[in-house]
Amino acid sequence: MALPIQWIPKNPTFNSYKKVFSLFPFARAIANSAFITVMYVVITVLSASMAAFAIAKIRFKGAGVIFAMYLASMMIPVQITLIPMFIIMNKFSLINTYTSVISPAVFKAFAVFLLVQNMRALPDDYLEAARIDGAGMFKIYKDVIMPMMIPTVATLSITTFMEAWNDYLWPLVMLSDKNKMTLTLALNTLNGQYDTEYNVLMAGSLISMIPIIIIYIIAQTQMKQGITVGGVKG
Repeated sequence: MALPIQWIPKNPTFNSYKKVFSLFPFARAIANSAFITVMYVVITVLSASMAAFAIAKIRFKGAGVIFAMYLASMMIPVQITLIPMFIIMNKFSLINTYTSVISPAVFKAFAVFLLVQNMRALPDDYLEAARIDGAGMFKIYKDVIMPMMIPTVATLSITTFMEAWNDYLWPLVMLSDKNKMTLTLALNTLNGQYDTEYNVLMAGSLISMIPIIIIYIIAQTQMKQGITVGGVKG
């Protein structure tokens, strides 16, 4: 590194960005992260919204206990669950597969907590009116509840997207195939054992930030509405 540090280079180039793609199959890693993240978000929203609807609106016997278990699971550090989850994935022969990385999306306690709090604030009159019109539970969930939950779902989707896109520990445990590695694992390979080309590492980091920035710009209005709704109703 030259001293004194030159903050604005005289002849800026894009060589570092080109080098990122030559040192590692970065395009493949981006595609892997995109696929895993989209599936993670979709599964999280579907599973959490269905669970939240059952707890908040159906009010079956034991709903409070189940919700308390969701809340209790939020207090367990992720690192503690790594070994049990690894054993489960190994027994189902899911190690080194996309499924193993995506599967934790089925149970997201915070997502259920967020949606339950907002669904409880929705008047039951909407559900009663839908029942009078002959709507079943799934139709009420799909056509009545979910449209009113769009701001909250948008907020949940963005935060889940950021979580899945930036996740490093779980993919590191599950994936060893170079062609299945996510973007965070690819960035880690740019750290040399004895030397690190920080210009290349920073270029790769900037590339990894672009999707999150784009998603936030597109959905920022819905996200702000979701935060406002959650603050007022909670």
